[in-house]
Amino acid sequence: MATLKSSPQASGEVLVLGLSAKAGKLTIHPNVEHIPALAADTKKLLTILGDLGATGKLDEVTKVSFSAPRLVVFTGFGTTAANYSHETLRRAAGAATRALAGQESAEFALPISSSAEFAAVAEGIALGAYDFTEFRASSKIEQKAPLKSATIVSNLGNSVPIKAALKRAEILGRYVAITRDLINNPPSHLTPITFTAQMKKIALSLGIKVEVLNEVQLKAKGYGGITSVGQGSANPPRLLHLTYSPAKAKKRLAFVGKGITFDSGGYNLKGIIGMADMKSDMSGAAAVVTATFAIASLGLPIAIDTYACLAENMISGDATRPSDIITILGGKTVEVLNPDAEGRLVLADGLVRASQDGARNGGLDGLVDVATLTGAQVIALGTRTSAVMTNNEDFRTLFLEATGISGESFWPMPLPEDLKEVLSSASADMINSNPANTNGGMLVAGLFLREFVPAETPWLHLDIAGSALTHEAHGYTPVGGTGVTVRSLLALAELVVSQS
Repeated sequence: MATLKSSPQASGEVLVLGLSAKAGKLTIHPNVEHIPALAADTKKLLTILGDLGATGKLDEVTKVSFSAPRLVVFTGFGTTAANYSHETLRRAAGAATRALAGQESAEFALPISSSAEFAAVAEGIALGAYDFTEFRASSKIEQKAPLKSATIVSNLGNSVPIKAALKRAEILGRYVAITRDLINNPPSHLTPITFTAQMKKIALSLGIKVEVLNEVQLKAKGYGGITSVGQGSANPPRLLHLTYSPAKAKKRLAFVGKGITFDSGGYNLKGIIGMADMKSDMSGAAAVVTATFAIASLGLPIAIDTYACLAENMISGDATRPSDIITILGGKTVEVLNPDAEGRLVLADGLVRASQDGARNGGLDGLVDVATLTGAQVIALGTRTSAVMTNNEDFRTLFLEATGISGESFWPMPLPEDLKEVLSSASADMINSNPANTNGGMLVAGLFLREFVPAETPWLHLDIAGSALTHEAHGYTPVGGTGVTVRSLLALAELVVSQS
């Protein structure tokens, strides 16, 4: 992860500038007249950029060898405008950072006029400075290490908001990187047990209370969803419960994450295409856990209970069969017609447990579950936009305000009452999914989960099936696990605190 600092002037060997275009005319941001080393070279730089075919489009990075500085890097802002969104700044800074792998340090002179814009640039750098080389052997030497140090050139000084922005960006970079690492780890190494052990160590170092339920305890205590999904695997399931409870907390949230460390589909076996990506089916659990770490690291005065529902969905003589009936924590019965709709089963246990604990603590101000839940989400919204469903429009509005701060893309989806009939069972309280009727699959999954949330509890269901893993790097996002939702959950917690 890159170390971050600020400076009023640029004096290093590697300098990052912005580049945009309108009607074929390139514009450099900020105006290089304010950078002494380049003040006399604006026309020369524009000529070089034109010769190189630079367009200034988003995610485009153009490197120009120079004298002083030694290297000038132009990162695309898109169409020339008077002002650029925070996400454009974040994305441009991240794209440049990824392109600077192998460099020790760089200075980022981008158009910054506020602490919020400064924060966006800092976050882009922190998120872009990532790689995953844990399992490389002979090829590791060929990999260029991420940018190690970055200085953000700004005249905002070393004020309290700037110091806070640097600290927050570094914390986000650290925990998004851990989220990505978890997702990128192969299922041979990341199991419910190893996930729990790794996260427990970090949690305890932050003063977060940890509870772990093993497979025997889960079965004995009635966690029928997690038990049924995990019982076919040689790697037994776990429930990881984290409690961050600062003394001055006035609000309480609960996070629940789907943690399927590998999803074969069970007896509804998946095809070969896409099965390798099922190591990412624990992205929701990773996100809620690391978001909790970020909240604790910043010392936010809000109580958080987090539940990572961990299992491996495999085939064996012990695996759940189509038409088996299970009992979720709390007593509701579910006929499992589709063993590949397993995420909602483990989440159901987690949602009930979170609601029970919340009631014992005086109620929840919000309950959020995060899951790579449905292929239907990808069909509806693609691979960069996630879905949000809710039983409380005010809570959803607050969350969407948080995504406006984080830059993560979420889109509100409905929970139509007429689709509830799809979940009817002739033998149990409900079915988990009907393979013969896949219409509105994302929404039906949300309706299933709503059955396990008290009506009075503000609840959000975040389906990140498309956005949790990418095969194409873009902006500050590398190939592999993206770490989506960590930033939005932190921003949500900050907004809830601000309303206290």
